[in-house]
Formats: sequence, structure tokens, C-alpha cells
Amino acid sequence: MNRHIAFDRLHNFRDLGGYRSADGRTVAWQTLYRADSLGKLQGADWERFLALGVRTVIDLRYPWEIEAKGRVPEADRFHYVNLSIEHQPYDQAEIDPDIDPWRYLADRFAEVTEDGAEEIRQVLEQIAGAPDPVVFHCTSGKDRTGLIGAFVLTLLGVDRRDVLADFALTELATERLLADWHSANPDRVMKWPGYGRAPVRIMELVLTDLESRYGSVHGYLKDRVELTDDTVDRLRSRLLTGEDA
Repeated sequence: MNRHIAFDRLHNFRDLGGYRSADGRTVAWQTLYRADSLGKLQGADWERFLALGVRTVIDLRYPWEIEAKGRVPEADRFHYVNLSIEHQPYDQAEIDPDIDPWRYLADRFAEVTEDGAEEIRQVLEQIAGAPDPVVFHCTSGKDRTGLIGAFVLTLLGVDRRDVLADFALTELATERLLADWHSANPDRVMKWPGYGRAPVRIMELVLTDLESRYGSVHGYLKDRVELTDDTVDRLRSRLLTGEDA
């Protein structure tokens, strides 16, 4: 089954199914999706999206981003939830090109894991409790979406190498994400050469940092996010299947 779902205007829409858990089960296909901004949906893309049967949309962006760029069309037909997990905005196009880009981004992720702990818990609870297919997204489907994706796969017992590889799949969308930025900002200069990138190294640093501070990623989710065992059990029951990948 194809993990990447092709749209004309969305560049980073993916199915999180198919990854093997440590207990031998597999993450179910067509149940949980990650994406870039659904505010871009229109025309044939909208029909393709509706065909997926998604009923819950979790928007990880700031309210001001939604106001500027729009949200999923006909939001009232879904269980639509806006949970902004990031609290300290920054402009990636303005990042100093001379600094270590991956350490810099990992430090921004660290801010999200602390400042957005409450919202992260709510996102994971929404995924665990949804009876139908779910999609979660931010603007590019890269950083905020990538962090939630890594947490979900980790909680499901997916091997670290697969967690990192899933994060890095955004690299396949980088060229189109960069083109969108230039189209939307014709009068600006892109200062940072890493815009739209998602190399494995970033998530390696993020997860290692959490292990350093909390003993493990699970320790962070339990102690800082205050995710309950019941939520983890519901997440695993809902998203893991005995079917082969």
C-alpha cells in the first residue's frame, strides 16, 4: 500500500500505517494520517480527501496561522480540533545560515516539548479516542506534525529506526515546500538553506534530548505530558492490528 497519498496542492500527506511494532503487530493502514496544511484543499484534492473517510482533523497551528491561511474546508462536517503545540513562533526563512541548523531546530522542538506539553497530551488523547480515521497537520507537515508522529509511533512500539525514517520522509516534499514559500513571498530572500528539510539528525537529537532529561521518551510522555496508561492502551488498541505490514 502506498504511504504517500498524492494531491495537487498538498505535498506531504502520508498514511502512518504499516510500521511493525515490537509486539509483532502492525500499525493499521487508513486509520491515521499526517499532512501539511489542509487549508490548501480544493477541487479534485477535496474529493480525494473526502474519499479517505477522515472524521477527525487535528490542526496543530497557531490560531493566527489558521486565520491567515485557512483551515480544512467545511470544518463543521468533521470533529475539528485546533491544538497549537508550539508557543514560541519563529521564522525559518530568517534563521542564521551560519549556525548548526539541525541543533537549532532540535532546540526549537525542545521548546515545544516543554511549552506544549498540555496540548501534546490532548492531541494524543484525541487520536486515541477517535472512532474513525484521523489526520493531524501543521503548515508543512514537518516539525510540529513530525513531533506528534514520532510520539505516536514510539508509543506504538515502532522501532526507533522506523520512527526516524518516517520523520525524514518529508525530505521528499522539500522542493515543493520551498517553491510554495517563494511563490507566497516574492519580495523576500530565503536566508536559511535548510528550509523545508527534515533529515534524520533533527529527530535523533530531539529524542536523545528527551532521554537525557526524562530517562526515555516514554518517561517524558508519562511525567511531563502526564499521558495516562489508559490513553496509551487505547492508542495501541485502536491503531495496532495483527495483519501483516
